[in-house]
Amino acid sequence: LQYYISYRLKIIRVRPFNHIGPRQSAGFVVSDFAKKIADIEKGRMDPILRVGNLEAKRDFTDVRDMVRAYNFLIEKGEFGEVYNIGSGVSHSISEILGILLSFSKIKIKVETDHLLLRPEDAQDRLCNNKKFVELTGWKPSIPIEKSLKDTLDYWRNID
Repeated sequence: LQYYISYRLKIIRVRPFNHIGPRQSAGFVVSDFAKKIADIEKGRMDPILRVGNLEAKRDFTDVRDMVRAYNFLIEKGEFGEVYNIGSGVSHSISEILGILLSFSKIKIKVETDHLLLRPEDAQDRLCNNKKFVELTGWKPSIPIEKSLKDTLDYWRNID
C-alpha cells in the first residue's frame, strides 16, 4: 500500500486464504495428510496417521480456482485496493481428513500426537470474499472432494 501511495505503482493487494491441490509440497496440512496416506498405501509407513488439532477450521480453495481468481484480479482489480480471495466456506481439519481417508485403499488408524498441537491455534479462518466476488463474479468451481482426491492421486503417482 505504501508503494502505491508514495510512488503510484500499479499494485493490487491480495489476502489469499489456504490454497490446496496437486503438486503442493508436504508440510501443508492437506498435502501432508495425502502424502502420508499414499506412503501408507505403498507400505512405506505403518497404517497409523498421527495428527494435531483436528477441530480447527480453514477456508480451503483449489489452486486452480485461485489462479482463475488472480487472473480476474489482474483484469478487474483496482490499484491500491486489497481483496480477500478464498472460497468463503470453512472446513474442519477433521472433515478434510475424513474425506481423504474415505479415498484410502487401506484402513488407517488416526492418533493424536500432542507434539503436533500448536500452543495457540485460531479456531476458524473464514474468508470474507464479498468485495472480490462482487467485482469479478468469481466463485470456486472445483469441489473440495475433487481437490482432495487430486492431491492424494498426485502423491500416489510419486515413486
